Amino acid sequence: MSFEEEMEELESAEDFLQYFQLYYEPSVVHVNRLHILQRFHDYLQKAADDMPENEPAKRAIYSKLLMRAYQDFVESDAQTEKVFKVFSMGEPQTAFVALGDIKT
Repeated sequence: MSFEEEMEELESAEDFLQYFQLYYEPSVVHVNRLHILQRFHDYLQKAADDMPENEPAKRAIYSKLLMRAYQDFVESDAQTEKVFKVFSMGEPQTAFVALGDIKT
């Protein structure tokens, strides 16, 4: 199986961390699994142009970026990191619409 095929088989944050043999605290992953995976994806996208073709080098970069994504949530939290759009939205906005402006 190729590296890409192996990666396609992984589903959860735990799967990825175990695949790359990275130490992790289950409690951190339990609370932040989607955030970790999204951050990992974001880091991979940023590194895509410089990604080597050499499989061992590529594995090393993936491992490093996954650990970096995990560490982001060891040292911080989802609300601070704002991985998903919902966390970067401001306070709810209210708007006034006059009754006369409503048309049927």
